[in-house]
Amino acid sequence: MLTYQECVDMSGLTPGEVSAIAEHEHVDSIIAVAMGNYLVEHEGEKLIKKIILDDIAKAERSGDEKHAEVLRKVMQHFIATHPDNG
Repeated sequence: MLTYQECVDMSGLTPGEVSAIAEHEHVDSIIAVAMGNYLVEHEGEKLIKKIILDDIAKAERSGDEKHAEVLRKVMQHFIATHPDNG
């Protein structure tokens, strides 16, 4: 059986990116791993960026600047590691 971390490692995403997808889609983290992996494998990076941006906006609207800052770092990393697709 694979561990959660092994699934994340194989997904091409970071734990922060997976968490952002889980938060946005209101799903369990392991489901977010599968969704994120599918999107990365099928040119869905633009959607992942939109998900992260939506999460940042939600955190800012709720006044959770600390969470918004974490999500900004997640976005910076995602853009750095997926520069060619969206």
